[in-house]
Amino acid sequence: MFKINENYMKLPGSYLFSTIGKKVKEFTEANPDSKIIRLGIGDVTLPLAPAVITALHKGVDDMANKETFKGYAPDLGYDFLRQLIAEHDFKSRGVTIATDEIFISDGAKSDSSNIQEIFDVSNKIAVCDPVYPVYVDSNVMAGRTGEYLVDTGKWTNVIYMPCTKENDFAPELPTEVPDLIYLCFPNNPTGSTITKDALQKWVDYANKVGAVIIYDAAYEAYISEDNVPHTIYECEGAKTCAIEIRSFSKNAGFTGTRLGFTVIPKELKCGDVLLNSLWARRHGTKFNGAPYITQLAGAAVYTEEGKKQTREQIAYYMNNAKVIREGLIAAGYSVSGGVNAPYIWLETPKGMTSWEFFDHLLNKANVVGTPGSGFGPSGEGYFRLTAFGTYENTLEAIERIKRL
Repeated sequence: MFKINENYMKLPGSYLFSTIGKKVKEFTEANPDSKIIRLGIGDVTLPLAPAVITALHKGVDDMANKETFKGYAPDLGYDFLRQLIAEHDFKSRGVTIATDEIFISDGAKSDSSNIQEIFDVSNKIAVCDPVYPVYVDSNVMAGRTGEYLVDTGKWTNVIYMPCTKENDFAPELPTEVPDLIYLCFPNNPTGSTITKDALQKWVDYANKVGAVIIYDAAYEAYISEDNVPHTIYECEGAKTCAIEIRSFSKNAGFTGTRLGFTVIPKELKCGDVLLNSLWARRHGTKFNGAPYITQLAGAAVYTEEGKKQTREQIAYYMNNAKVIREGLIAAGYSVSGGVNAPYIWLETPKGMTSWEFFDHLLNKANVVGTPGSGFGPSGEGYFRLTAFGTYENTLEAIERIKRL
């Protein structure tokens, strides 16, 4: 008789955003006339840029003609897109990345979950706390995290690196040596960043102890401060210890179109084994790439028109972030984020848990956010709001919150 992967049974409850969706659905059914404003899930609301839409139409036309039709995409992705990524995302910042070190995928979420497959199950992971749930959940499914302790909300074989108000929501080097280190900057959910000098310390540490940093840079396009690095490869020695994951979802609105990429330098090795080669094999065998039409649309992001249009979209969302941040401060909340990231991280009112505050906002203001405890134990007492709503809804949501 068949057996299931028992590691899946270790996952507590349902996925964070599924729980949110269920609560909102129940509220909407009971209150059909209420206008819900969603500032919870990090989904964009602006349509794709005109340059991207033009490229999508071209891609459809190409697929309709025998001479230009495309079948399976190359395992690593089309050269035209990987060359643009190498030029605009890295060379322009003084970093040399070869095209065969870039792997096109159907999004950063897939890569963040799948990357652990090339590592042995005995590897111990270290994660920021709070953190994007996919990092931990994917390792739970692989059997790498030990047992879940209900009383603490922690896994026995995970190294938690608290990100609190006291350390400006940036982790300190762990006292216990990990094998895999997950870092995300600008951070989801706290919106925090670290300077290049601070990130260099992580690179030096990883090289010293023989760890690999899995660096999620999905929100790098929102960075506004000069001393915050856009890629970990700006740091000396990063190519021998770091994997970087990127996304087109937040910088260009591809949440429904699905496109991302992962960079694995050929200098990154385990003994004589190149991790680049392992990921290439995994990519080819368990393909999670993107189709020609989507990759053509991604290439349009790097055109002059595309860059201008996507910058305008980012500015739109960051203006929303400013509205939320300033509005919350005016209402007496303690907040962080919203400067280099489209996320605002706020302290819940004293005596109120993050889920109690979720219910409070939903029931009293009809505003949906994300409970901080869903991102890890240190997220309790905090709450995330996103800037991805419309400007009008953002203004209205803040006014509702001010009236609470």
